[in-house]
Amino acid sequence: MDKIVIEGGHPLEGEIRISGAKNAALPLICACLLAPGPHVLENVPDLRDTRTMLALLEALGTTWQREGDTLTIDTSGLHSFEASYDLVKTMRASVLVLGPLLARMGRARVSLPGGCAIGARPINFHLQGFEQLGVTHQLDQGYVDAVVADRMRGATICFDIPSVTATENILMGAVLAQGTTIIKNAAREPEIGNLVDMLNGMGARIKGRDLDTLQIEGVRQLQPARIRIVPDRIETGTFLIAAAAAGGELTLTNCDPSLLPSLYEKLRAAGVKVREERERLHVAGNGQLRGVDIKTMPYPGFPTDLQAQMMALMCFSRGLSLITETIFENRFMHVAELRRMGADIRVDGHSAIVNGTGTLRGAKVMATDLRASASLVVAGLAAQGVTEISRVYHLDRGYDNLVGKLAAVGAHIQREKE
Repeated sequence: MDKIVIEGGHPLEGEIRISGAKNAALPLICACLLAPGPHVLENVPDLRDTRTMLALLEALGTTWQREGDTLTIDTSGLHSFEASYDLVKTMRASVLVLGPLLARMGRARVSLPGGCAIGARPINFHLQGFEQLGVTHQLDQGYVDAVVADRMRGATICFDIPSVTATENILMGAVLAQGTTIIKNAAREPEIGNLVDMLNGMGARIKGRDLDTLQIEGVRQLQPARIRIVPDRIETGTFLIAAAAAGGELTLTNCDPSLLPSLYEKLRAAGVKVREERERLHVAGNGQLRGVDIKTMPYPGFPTDLQAQMMALMCFSRGLSLITETIFENRFMHVAELRRMGADIRVDGHSAIVNGTGTLRGAKVMATDLRASASLVVAGLAAQGVTEISRVYHLDRGYDNLVGKLAAVGAHIQREKE
């Protein structure tokens, strides 16, 4: 098992190229199942999660080739409808094969998903939505066994809360359903817009991109597509926050500045300089940070996937910050590790009160989930002394060469065997 060792106190200077978005790549890989033939995905990040998803599709009978950041996935040989526990247990997004398999094969047997331990995250929204489309299912020994006679039938589905994966799953199932499906209170994340573009490029008829109501006119069949994965806004935000904490001037390239308005607002309020250009972002940290309040919300609100990183940044501010988590009920596990570095944080239910002291001290800490891992890297970059982060395999799920990218812009960071 590997660990990351960081000597803090070194400013970041230079350029970092942002990779494609994990949270877009995973549903787009699954969407390839909807039509037989070779699909081409560009700007695909090389992550543990994308490799897991490709292994899952391979087990279903597909083949794939990778050249650089371009994937060619041929789904002509699809023959299985079962996503086994061994492949699904480490990644919640594996449930996204449910809709495509039901749409193309009329049946799906998918193990209940795993992933980061940041809350229950049940799939009841998925199952209730498919029931309205005519799917019957049962839970059998940890598997969802779902079947539909002939084709799914269009329906109006209204989510209690805007679930990203449920929106994606129902969307992929509905494109081949009979009649019209309307999804109300749909999630509006940019990654869903990327999926809508791919599906429409395959011949689907979807209206309402970027809106909270999606209308899908079902079609009989789809054809293979070519699509580019959007830049990863969470990786972008992580590097912006890292530069704000460590200091220096950083330029991010191959990014989409339009995707993170809520983060820029909070960084500027904290005293960080952020300048937006076409496909580029410039950030400068000067060590003069003010405390700001954060409340995570569905897009376009502040992303839950940047909450932990922002909490680490607030430890270096002067003053109080109130951070409220509204998306996941168990996403403060990084608090205990930040406290090991000297952070003054008190948790009260779904909120954390950070008393910024302006400094942290390096320590041995342990990553508990993907974004918590990133928060500890942010903390280590700006802390006094050396920080050792164990269980960093979480980082491999969502960041493409994080250590290499940071080392190239001046961070004293390396990966070692424990």
